[in-house]
Amino acid sequence: MATTATVSTPSSLSHRLIRRSELRVAYVLVTILTALVLMVHGYHPYAEDGGLYMAGVKRLLDPTLYPYGTAFVTEHLRFSLFAPMVAALVHWSHLTLPVVLLSLYLATVWLTLFAAYLLVARCYDSPEARIGACALLAMWITLPIAGTSLMLMDPYVTARSFSTPCVLLALVGILDAFPLARELNASRRRGWILCVGSLACAAAMHPLMAAYGFGCVLVLSCMLSPTRWLRVGGTITLCLTALGVAAAIQALSPAESAIYVRVEMTRYYWFLGAWHWYEKIGLAAPLAILAIVGFRTLRDRSAASVALARMAVICGSVAALVAMVFARQQMATHLVARLQPLRIFQVVYIVMILAVGSQLARWVLQRSLLRGATAFVLLAGVMFSAERQTFPNSAHLEMPGTTPYNQWEQAFLWVRQNTPKTALFALDAHYITSAGEDAQCFRAIAERSALPDYSKDGGEVSVTPALAAAWQIGETAQERINGKSDAQRMAALKPVKVNWIVLDEAAKTGFDCPYANATVKVCRLP
Repeated sequence: MATTATVSTPSSLSHRLIRRSELRVAYVLVTILTALVLMVHGYHPYAEDGGLYMAGVKRLLDPTLYPYGTAFVTEHLRFSLFAPMVAALVHWSHLTLPVVLLSLYLATVWLTLFAAYLLVARCYDSPEARIGACALLAMWITLPIAGTSLMLMDPYVTARSFSTPCVLLALVGILDAFPLARELNASRRRGWILCVGSLACAAAMHPLMAAYGFGCVLVLSCMLSPTRWLRVGGTITLCLTALGVAAAIQALSPAESAIYVRVEMTRYYWFLGAWHWYEKIGLAAPLAILAIVGFRTLRDRSAASVALARMAVICGSVAALVAMVFARQQMATHLVARLQPLRIFQVVYIVMILAVGSQLARWVLQRSLLRGATAFVLLAGVMFSAERQTFPNSAHLEMPGTTPYNQWEQAFLWVRQNTPKTALFALDAHYITSAGEDAQCFRAIAERSALPDYSKDGGEVSVTPALAAAWQIGETAQERINGKSDAQRMAALKPVKVNWIVLDEAAKTGFDCPYANATVKVCRLP
């Protein structure tokens, strides 16, 4: 049929294994691309989720930190070895935490790009295709994944920084474990070891992303099966199993409190029906592109690239179906929504980018190296501009030992240096989205306890329902705190034992404010 007419013959796959001489080229390429990732996408170790993870790491390094609201710092540590690993590296290396974080960031970016190179090397003979695929991934590595509130990789270190390359290596391993040529049978054992070991490492760092990676591995193994009935029957069985598991999870979901339901409704990205139209296009477009690669007649397709594309289409489609059926706001419980099945689109996006990058490289690089370089520079410029719009008031590279010029960060550093560890702070419940704040995390930078905020702590509560009541108390006490009078602030904050407050510079107050800059001020409650 048309779907098999242009797929490479099994005997050609042996040429797609990387020779040792090619590995040296891969090392150099990936190292150069890693440096470019740093320069283009920036580095912000305490922003967004990076701040949440780093507060947990700092708590492990110094157990006297965060004596109030400790659960908001430590609860997410229950499911991952990420924070203990980072803390152990700081102890063993005798390096500072900022230096360790930067080293881990560069290492995980390098490993992700190298895993991607290994993946495309099993799909394409052309050096241009391999270089183009990895280069496009490097330039789009912070691309948002539709409406999931995730990026392919973040400009900071989290547990996902480790799970992402591990999942890619697992896909490499399963391609080797199911060789399409008899002469490659000797690589099967190594393939299985790489696949299982990589999934185990991913699970140790981020169990949820590892679970979705495991689903991708299972579907890909069906796509690589030598007989048609195994490919079709196995895939259908896995899809029906996924739907059945989702139905069972939803049926067995415990009742949810009214407070927790309120928290869930703030996570709009859990619910596909609440997405904007352009976010839904971001879900459909990768599936359409990969469907062309996997199911239509194209020149010079390889069996591995077809299998990867089909795997991504099937996994993405099933995840979207699960989200549409079992993750709706109108449902009585939302356990399936909490598991965020659309996170599997991280793998879908990576496979799409590698396929598009390889094809673009063959179209452009084989015709003109200058055109290829121009396209690369334009893409880099677009992503650099996007990064500066995301963090406009912070340094592009927030490197160890440098003084931040973000005025919120400056205030948080003053707090760390001039207030006791037992201090409890209040900030506006929505401070992290304030103008100029750039999503810099107070706890991670100031190393002080704070009442839970609406955004990031709300995300923590969304996966830990037991914290819902404490979150509501803190979020209510801090709501619109900049516009209140001092008497109203005292009435809201003294019952929860707050003794310091961070206000906008324009906020009117008679409190003693020992620190102030053009944006914020730090005040002591009487």
